[in-house]
Amino acid sequence: MMLPLGVLRSAAIPDPAVVVVTGASSGIGKAVALQLARSGHHLVLVARGQEDLDESAAECRAAGCRSAMVVPTDVSDDAAVAELFARVVAQHGRVDAVAHSAGEVTYGRTEETSAAVFDRVLATNLSGAANVARHAIPLMREAERGVLVIVGSLLGHIAVPEMTPYVVSKWGLRALARQLSLENLDQRNLHICHVAPGSVDTPIYDKAIDSGGTVNSPPPPTISPERAARTVVAQLYRPTRASQTAWSNHLVIAAFRGAPLVYDRVVGPAFHALSRGGLKR
Repeated sequence: MMLPLGVLRSAAIPDPAVVVVTGASSGIGKAVALQLARSGHHLVLVARGQEDLDESAAECRAAGCRSAMVVPTDVSDDAAVAELFARVVAQHGRVDAVAHSAGEVTYGRTEETSAAVFDRVLATNLSGAANVARHAIPLMREAERGVLVIVGSLLGHIAVPEMTPYVVSKWGLRALARQLSLENLDQRNLHICHVAPGSVDTPIYDKAIDSGGTVNSPPPPTISPERAARTVVAQLYRPTRASQTAWSNHLVIAAFRGAPLVYDRVVGPAFHALSRGGLKR
């Protein structure tokens, strides 16, 4: 995504910027990386798998990034995240921004979800974001500028059945972003942003852990990873505390808050019909 020169001159990140993108091997994270690549930034691509990251890096270089550094990292491992940022500083001397979109989905009733799966989802989605913030924010505070964009979810504002670990983690992400904003009010050029995508057509559904063996799909209305990524990238240039990726999010949130009894009666059957489909693997 190319922005006018006048916008870049007054943007929250420099041109070129050093941007760490987590979840960069697929979905929203990869789309964010490619959009930033087209604007010629230095990219640090983070996910668990080396091979997929190498493919993302090749596409980013072809798209025009200034550089693409690949650092396979499990963000749920705090020591690994510390090493990630140490490597970025050793290579570039700074971290201007982080777009954090690493995440994991699970399906199944709460009592049918094993403790190991529950803990794994929370460790990746919530503790992983806390680990990234723990090591990124001190670098930004030292530089007295920076942007941390945390990619949450519409499900951080509402409830749906049979996704309890994921929903809990996304509500926690929204709280984490709010806490980080509060704790860094003294730094006027350090921004913490929370972006809440609704239903996005990404490979995360194919990789979801499902205790019932059901084939899952994103419920409509869906948007593309590229559209969600545009909202994330916009936050790097013009940070706001919170942002949704689609107008339909606001309608669902209003229904959840304004008519909870109706919402609860409707959302369960609708969620099953639209996202789980009743198919077995």
